[in-house]
Amino acid sequence: MSKYNSIRGVYDILPMEAEKWQFIETAARKVFDDYGFSEIKIPIIEKSELFTRSIGEDTDIVEKEMYTFPDRKGELISMRPEGTASVVRAYVEHKMYASQSATKLYYVGPMFRYERPQKGRRRQFFQIGAEVLGLSDPAIDAEIISMLFTFFDQLGLEDLILNLNSIGCKECRPAFRTTLLSFLEDKIGQLCDNCQNRYEKNPLRVLDCKSKTCFEETKDAPSILDSLCTCCSEDFEKVKTCLDMVDLKYNINPRMVRGLDYYTKTAFEVTSNRLGSQDAVAAGGRYDLLVEEVGGPPTPAIGFALGMERLSLLLEEEDLSLKRCPDLYIAALGVLAHEAAFRLAHELRTHGIKVEFDHEGRSLKAQMRRANSLGCGYVLILGEDEIKTGRAILKDMTNHGQEEIAWEGILSEMRTRMRG
Repeated sequence: MSKYNSIRGVYDILPMEAEKWQFIETAARKVFDDYGFSEIKIPIIEKSELFTRSIGEDTDIVEKEMYTFPDRKGELISMRPEGTASVVRAYVEHKMYASQSATKLYYVGPMFRYERPQKGRRRQFFQIGAEVLGLSDPAIDAEIISMLFTFFDQLGLEDLILNLNSIGCKECRPAFRTTLLSFLEDKIGQLCDNCQNRYEKNPLRVLDCKSKTCFEETKDAPSILDSLCTCCSEDFEKVKTCLDMVDLKYNINPRMVRGLDYYTKTAFEVTSNRLGSQDAVAAGGRYDLLVEEVGGPPTPAIGFALGMERLSLLLEEEDLSLKRCPDLYIAALGVLAHEAAFRLAHELRTHGIKVEFDHEGRSLKAQMRRANSLGCGYVLILGEDEIKTGRAILKDMTNHGQEEIAWEGILSEMRTRMRG
């Protein structure tokens, strides 16, 4: 038994799982690049104030879930619980708004929240996120959502559900908040403890509570869509029109309000029926006030984040051939053959051919078993006699054919076979 175990809620990503994650990240980078996004690397730790101000002091993340500690000078530092606030901080700090009217950024990396570990939810979890800063046109809302679904298509994922809503702006949301508080006033005693705490501070969060009791008590709650100002209503109509233009189906869900304070107008969430209660795969929305809140100029913005763990769970059911098996195994027999194999493997690898060879002096039979277990396409059998004659046996592991070739010409031979 191991003397040390990983911290609860934090997991090792073992090689087979890591290959799946690499597949996801490669697909994301390709799609995001096609849409004109550039990668940004954001710090894992930030000043705590960045998150308390941008996310909201009354949110679950800030109240209960952030990993926060004082540094040696007593300043409060937090491990990032999400990526958007850090991206916006970098955007403002480096005055990225000065060089271009629109900035498209994406990030990949771990986030940290102290919550109950369960399927698809961990205390260290990984996200891929994308942000567009500087564009107010609602068409960009639809474009970033369509980019997300293009990415899902590249992964081969189907049957995902897009939930769409508008949560208004600082002009129209206060009136809806008053209407909602009036509706909830007589029901407060029947709501769960979380919702009772949210009642005064953030009553919109009561609408997306997962408690069955709270859902039943609020099923007749007023819809925020009925309270939108003219600007928010027109923007929401344009988002829907653009999604219709690219034939992207969606469900209007006025109860879906998102959990972070910085969201305005468009809000969306992508869910799957295959994940159980933790069914959200990706979520995002518009946050037109956040850049100014962090100290920058008024800047419209929209973005999303998706969870790697939940995507990985969905991909478990897909028929994916993620692992690239070695192209060639060099079965070396004897000291001279092993030295030749070392040089040959280096040459082939520098030309993009994946090679494995024996380092342990095993028998030919044992090496053939190893090549077969690795799924190698070909085996080059190289002994001291082959070194002397310059000829070696190349065995095709798929059709079990074999032929004698000049072993120093294996590079051009493998290139020809791989092209074929």
